[in-house]
Amino acid sequence: MNQVCTQCSDEFEITDDDLNFYDEISPKLGGQKFPLPPPEKCPRCRQRRRLAWRNERSLYKRKCDATDKMIIAVFSDDKPYTVYDNEAWYETNWDGKDFARDFDFQRTFFEQFTELLESVPLLARSTLNLQNSDFTNQCGWSKNCYLTFEADGNENCMYANNMFDCRWSSDCLYVIDCELCFESIDCVKCYNVKYSQDCYNSFDSLFLKNCIGCKNCIGCVNLRNKEYYIFNEKSTKGQYQQKVVEIMNGSHTAIDVMREQFNTFRLQFPHRAFYGIQNEDSTGDHINQTQRCYECFDLQAAQDCKYVYNARHTKKVHDMMVFGADKGVEFCYENHEIGDACRNLVFCDQIWGGSSDLLYCKCCIKNCHNLFGCISLKQSNNCILNKQYSEEEFAELIPRIVQHMKQTGEWGQPFPSAMSPFCYNESVAQQAFPITPEQAQEEGYRWKDKIIEIQDIPKIIPAENLPDNITDIPEDILNWAIKCPNTGRPFRIIQQEYEYYREHNVPLPRFHPDERHRLRLIQRNPQHVWQRTCAKCSTEVYTSYSPESPESIYCEECFRGAVE
Repeated sequence: MNQVCTQCSDEFEITDDDLNFYDEISPKLGGQKFPLPPPEKCPRCRQRRRLAWRNERSLYKRKCDATDKMIIAVFSDDKPYTVYDNEAWYETNWDGKDFARDFDFQRTFFEQFTELLESVPLLARSTLNLQNSDFTNQCGWSKNCYLTFEADGNENCMYANNMFDCRWSSDCLYVIDCELCFESIDCVKCYNVKYSQDCYNSFDSLFLKNCIGCKNCIGCVNLRNKEYYIFNEKSTKGQYQQKVVEIMNGSHTAIDVMREQFNTFRLQFPHRAFYGIQNEDSTGDHINQTQRCYECFDLQAAQDCKYVYNARHTKKVHDMMVFGADKGVEFCYENHEIGDACRNLVFCDQIWGGSSDLLYCKCCIKNCHNLFGCISLKQSNNCILNKQYSEEEFAELIPRIVQHMKQTGEWGQPFPSAMSPFCYNESVAQQAFPITPEQAQEEGYRWKDKIIEIQDIPKIIPAENLPDNITDIPEDILNWAIKCPNTGRPFRIIQQEYEYYREHNVPLPRFHPDERHRLRLIQRNPQHVWQRTCAKCSTEVYTSYSPESPESIYCEECFRGAVE
């Protein structure tokens, strides 16, 4: 059946398979089944709502409410929340049940949940097992990392998002198992690859697009297992080395000239309709080892999923973003940041560690089961608004609450964006769906006027006044701030990155880290699928290249015949 989105008014389809999934995922509480209604918003608006609950990159200094020490947190100190540093939050000398409350049938559930959210201690940053990596978020098992986000298993990395198991790499996006990589996007198992995208198992190369098994190549597109190629033409080792010196001499101008040449050159080549391997009956982009997954993006090892983003090891999951982990998630609907052996989670945020059968919960971990409307609980069962009940009491009360939520119009509705702890422009929603402060006000979102404070800096230098070559920039730059030409925001250079730039002849960045991240993001296709025809055989394909994009799109069979 077709439905009109209550937010953007676009028409979207709810299939029979969707209805079967909603029926299957509907919770059974107290021996009764409580059917979930079909969504009222289109898939893109649902994703936008989830994104508004996710703050990755907006970090603040504030006091820990447990220890009074200064910490780094995703919550600014003007927010009405109790925030604990990670070490204090994970400790067991406090209990979220101390903040329990009775359910009030004279008030809405969302109102009561909001009040609980403002009282229970919240996790300062979503991090685990870090060494010397305070300025990170959504980050785990990493060492000596700085401003890395949604990143695990990294060492000596900087300025990156969605980076996993990488070393000595900087300014990257969606990279896995890479070393000494710089300004690269969607690269896997690469070494010393710079300014490249969609590459696998390649080495010592610059400005590549969709190359596999390549070594010592520059400015190449769609090559397989080649060495000493420049702009897709065979060269000698000497010619290659001379071109490297010409480009990687520390000059900002030299990189800009090469980037412009390469961006023009790559449009001459066909592009795959979508990127992925070992997929069966699946659509989306950057998906691998999936079966029957529809409109999913950056998804690995999944079955029977729909509208799932940035996750791995998921089964029978709809409308989810981020996580999954090796132990996975299954039978879940409308969640953000869930994983690690979780199942039967509906309308939840930040749930991990073997938890199951949770409804409308946030930040509950370590084998929690049968919770409703709970926040910051660990190893807990049969709780409602953090209050402990017996199994019999829980089963008796839940049906009454669901009936009450049906009357208030809340049942089956996810947490509204207005309830998010973050302002719209603090969240990643602003990256994917940018709006103005005026639009935010019209749509009911909160907006934060960011105040940029840089203290004890004798000089702020406009980026355009910097010397062109890194070799001409003294170490004294560490005492300055650079003013970004696009945003006007000043930013600092740290010792670790200055040494990296000098060692690898990389020019000093001109843009603020957030702006560099934005410029990388727009090089990826949007997380949306269009139907187009193959430019060679006219077969219908589903692709993340919009109909307006200038690239020539090939189906998988035609593309395999076109690569070298």
